[in-house]
Amino acid sequence: MRTILYSIMLIMLPITAYANRNTTIDSFSKAKKLLETQVYHDHRETIYCAASFDSKKKITPPKGFTTTKYIKRSAKVEWEHVVPAENFGKAFTEWRNGHEQCVNTKGKAFKGRRCTEKMNEEYRHMQADLYNLFPAIGAVNAMRSNYNFVASVNDASDFGSCAMKIDNKKAEPPTESKGRIARAYLYMQDTYPQFKMGSPQQKLMMAWDKMYPVSDWECKRASRIESIQGNINQVLKTRCTGNQLISKN
Repeated sequence: MRTILYSIMLIMLPITAYANRNTTIDSFSKAKKLLETQVYHDHRETIYCAASFDSKKKITPPKGFTTTKYIKRSAKVEWEHVVPAENFGKAFTEWRNGHEQCVNTKGKAFKGRRCTEKMNEEYRHMQADLYNLFPAIGAVNAMRSNYNFVASVNDASDFGSCAMKIDNKKAEPPTESKGRIARAYLYMQDTYPQFKMGSPQQKLMMAWDKMYPVSDWECKRASRIESIQGNINQVLKTRCTGNQLISKN
């Protein structure tokens, strides 16, 4: 009898998890505004380089920060999908194959992000999920692209004093951001069936989650997002409760 009940629980668990997703925000533009005004208004610090930014998106880089690429974008904050949109977007047929309504004014068909964003509401909710969006220096966001994170990149930092390393289409983030990154990945996998990590990536994220515990800010951020977006981040709820870091808004 216990075996039967356990099997039923295993079947039901993903359904319960997948029901607890973003269903309120379907605009990436709206998501960015909400993060700026209601989540980061008193904690304007980027995830990778701990750069500060103001309400007009202007970046004040940390001392010693440098970049040789995307210099103009280094002056502004951008909202980074820690789990890249392409990593879950390509699960949608509109991303891979397009749609009959994805035709521009010149009659040319298009697919990828533009088509999926236009035609698929479920994708729009994933793309706008606040739990997966973090502020980043524009140049860092651009150079990270959609590359997977790895435990170690041999090259020196690409950004001077900011220890973000990118090489051969792989990225190693600064130690201070590894836990937050890991829990964003785990949340997205637990919440949306369209996104699944490969085995090496999942093992890495589980390791980073254990090695780098939640902070007061990470828990406060989750609490604010929950009140705006309406769904509970079970990954962070568990970690924050376990560490007694549930924070009020």
